[in-house]
Amino acid sequence: MSNPLEGWQVDPAQIKYIGHDLERPECILAERDGTLWSADGRGGVMRIDPDGTQELIMQKGLATNVATSYEDRYVNTVGSLPNGLAFDKNGDFLIANFGTDRVELMKRDGESKVLVDNIDGKPLGKANFVTRDSKGRLWLTVTTQMVPWTDHVKTNSRDGYIALIDEKGIRIVADNLCGTNELRFDPAEEWLYVAETTSRNITRFRVDGDTLVDREIYGPSNVGGFCDGIAFDAHGNLWSTLIMADRLIAITPQGDLLTLLDDGPKEPLAILDAAWDKGEVTPELMGACGGEIAPWMASITFGGPDLKTVYLGSLRGNKIPYFTSPVAGAPLIYW
Repeated sequence: MSNPLEGWQVDPAQIKYIGHDLERPECILAERDGTLWSADGRGGVMRIDPDGTQELIMQKGLATNVATSYEDRYVNTVGSLPNGLAFDKNGDFLIANFGTDRVELMKRDGESKVLVDNIDGKPLGKANFVTRDSKGRLWLTVTTQMVPWTDHVKTNSRDGYIALIDEKGIRIVADNLCGTNELRFDPAEEWLYVAETTSRNITRFRVDGDTLVDREIYGPSNVGGFCDGIAFDAHGNLWSTLIMADRLIAITPQGDLLTLLDDGPKEPLAILDAAWDKGEVTPELMGACGGEIAPWMASITFGGPDLKTVYLGSLRGNKIPYFTSPVAGAPLIYW
């Protein structure tokens, strides 16, 4: 069977938008009825109905995040910054909070509690993404333990890790990772794939009970940018956003890289890439990058009745772009 993505690219003229006045819509969850839930940088989750009606549900017990400066919001990550989202078994929200550095559970009315904020008494670090497997276990990525986190991007430190949360508690199951970001299981849950954002590659591990083994790079050793969000489609292609380059790519089952959308600014990006090569990345160079469609493109979510609608999350956008894919997404555990 031929790959539906071969020779296909997103037509920017066909991109539509939903949502308005969003804050840091980094991660998006889609439901069968068309409802979207977007992480919101004010400290909550935005519900967006198919007709565009939206409601911000704030985390009760946490102060509204009013940080507005680039330094506070994107470098020092002040306040509550919901980052990665997943549904728990009841349809409530598991939140990897990049601001509070913990994993939280928020019910649909905003009632919130902390699930994990340390490992053996040590702070987690920058909690980035959380997902749930078919056994009910949670898998968490922590990008770095450096403060501010942007120092990690400059140094390419390998202090990121993956932690498993189950009835035994929380423990690290993979470390020595460089900018640990989104992670996804293949449909059979045999392999766990993770974006190593700062080393610019996708890594995968074979799942062996409650351990991860047989670590290897999946696809190119350098995908050409800071890979952030990842998602599988039904053909087995692994889609990824390249944040700051604001490029959408896919790695085929054969390991080839396809460019599906490129919205990044060429000159600032060339300067950033050169700085990455030299270990001289600064927040200012990062901040100079970003496109128009989904500024600091961060995640991919398949939705719609046939799972062919692709929604793009971003860190600096205020609305959600979406388009139709020629291939359906692989259904997630809650679909």
